[in-house]
Amino acid sequence: MLSGKVISVISGKGGVGKSTVSANLAVSLSKQGHSVALIDFDIYGSSIPSMMNISFGPKSMNNKIIPVESHGVKIMSMGFIVKNNDPVVWRGPMLSKVINQFINEVIWGKLDYVVIDMPPGTGDVAMDVNRLIPRSHQILVTTPHPTASHVAERAGKMASSNNHHILGIIENMSFFQPPDQATKYYLFGKGGSEQLASKLGTQLIAQMPIIAPKEDDFEPSIYRKGNLLYDKYQELAQKVHDSIA
Repeated sequence: MLSGKVISVISGKGGVGKSTVSANLAVSLSKQGHSVALIDFDIYGSSIPSMMNISFGPKSMNNKIIPVESHGVKIMSMGFIVKNNDPVVWRGPMLSKVINQFINEVIWGKLDYVVIDMPPGTGDVAMDVNRLIPRSHQILVTTPHPTASHVAERAGKMASSNNHHILGIIENMSFFQPPDQATKYYLFGKGGSEQLASKLGTQLIAQMPIIAPKEDDFEPSIYRKGNLLYDKYQELAQKVHDSIA
């Protein structure tokens, strides 16, 4: 059974970096001394095991599941169930069973925070998670592009209509700034996230720049000290903690 404060990371569409935000927020909260779980409910696009460099699945004890640990975070993912990157072709009842299992049949222990990587959009899986976890703090991930912000608005409205608190908006891929240059290039435009925050009655809590991964980095999605995005996620984790502690 889950304990701790629930932070659901949502988006209107895929490809905006929602899983990257989920993983790095969870790792950053853990580095700041909190006990953290990360649940990957992105059923059709599960990427957390790959991002966290996990090559093994969970074990069981007394008909309960022991979550996998990586980077100090306890993790459950649909990617542990579906092997070899096969597509998920399950229908509603099976998906609901897995969601319930992740919430109620895992030995989570005492947690401070639970970060949930939600599926994009407003489909059945998102609604099932919202039903099983009746109240959470939700972070909406988008990009500056007007179309992405427009689609993200739907996910934000669904969160509000289900009595979830929108903690704020993260604008991913906000800009590109070449090394040792002061100029910022807004490749996907600018201003869309501020307008979205105004429409949803919330705030823009972070703008994450585009930074190319290093060739020798075997975990390019988990940012390390010395990377600007590491500092950005540390700031985000502290801001999230201060907002809901």
